[in-house]
Amino acid sequence: MHLLGELEVTNAKVGRRQKLSWLATAFLNRASVSSAKMLGTSASRIQSILDSLAPFDGLVLNSVQLPAAFAQVFRPYPSIYVAHNIEANSALENAERAKGAFERYLFRREAFYLERYEQQLAQDAVALWTFAEADRLGFGRAVSDRAFVLPLVTGWDAPACPQVPRRHDLGLIGTWSWRPNRLGLDWFLEEVVPQLPGDMSIAIAGQLDGTPTLSHPGIHFVGRVPDARAFVAASAIVPLISRGGTGVQLKSIETFELGMPSVATNASLRGIETVPANCVATDNPLEFARLLVEKVGQARAGSAQRLDGTLFHQAQKNRMMQVMRDVLPDLALRGQSDQSQSDEGGRPSQPRLTVLGGGR
Repeated sequence: MHLLGELEVTNAKVGRRQKLSWLATAFLNRASVSSAKMLGTSASRIQSILDSLAPFDGLVLNSVQLPAAFAQVFRPYPSIYVAHNIEANSALENAERAKGAFERYLFRREAFYLERYEQQLAQDAVALWTFAEADRLGFGRAVSDRAFVLPLVTGWDAPACPQVPRRHDLGLIGTWSWRPNRLGLDWFLEEVVPQLPGDMSIAIAGQLDGTPTLSHPGIHFVGRVPDARAFVAASAIVPLISRGGTGVQLKSIETFELGMPSVATNASLRGIETVPANCVATDNPLEFARLLVEKVGQARAGSAQRLDGTLFHQAQKNRMMQVMRDVLPDLALRGQSDQSQSDEGGRPSQPRLTVLGGGR
């Protein structure tokens, strides 16, 4: 691993001066703000690192931010582009929900640049990996024959569900300062929570900009927790509440890997081919609340409703490895073809390795 440096990229964790600096850099470089944040390093430094790692078959470009900021460095190499989301679509969603004209303008500007970056990365890539079928199709027909859905796991080994006592009926955890997550939380607090009985305990962990004013007596905002898995395992039921954005929801993957029972919105299940039997889905807030009450009642009566999460993890990993077996040979062939052309110019043929290009 070659580190380019340390950078806090979360808007909610930096001050006003840093935000204005990022914005100025974005305008000066005609770039998105998310890619402007990456310009704390230099193209020459990245090129130097790549040169030191050669020879290799190609690059895996992980998300849009770094590859877009240094497109001139990465474009000459065969690559696989990993699109965590269709970032331009998320920016447009944020623009629709923006609080004022200037914020709306900034999100639309971000969407303009992100769409250009994402389309170029997808067109240049030997293969495009997304985490949801809707995202695979969202990059257009021109790249559809090179686009594959990559099932996601949180780690190579299945996580063990911590054995901890139950501390709350419902447990929600996330980075709520991220706009798509906050949209789901607001929907849950405004539409679902009012339908829940007053004796239901609801713990909400994670960073939150401004604590909402609520009347439900059972809600507790606990902030950052030292062990996210232990927090989830201390819940009777996990509500999965995504309402927007694209890509797969990592919290859903984590919940299923731990075998936890859940009630989910359909957006929370994007990219998940086989949903565990202890998860039920609905987008209707009244039905969502009813299902939570029903599942919490079963938990209180002694039915934990938990499954062996290693089965879900293994199924996801098997599908992930199949996609890699289908795609990686094409990257090697492309690299060998490029090498052969170079060899004709007098460069010696060398064995090649695969290198991981960075993102967030």
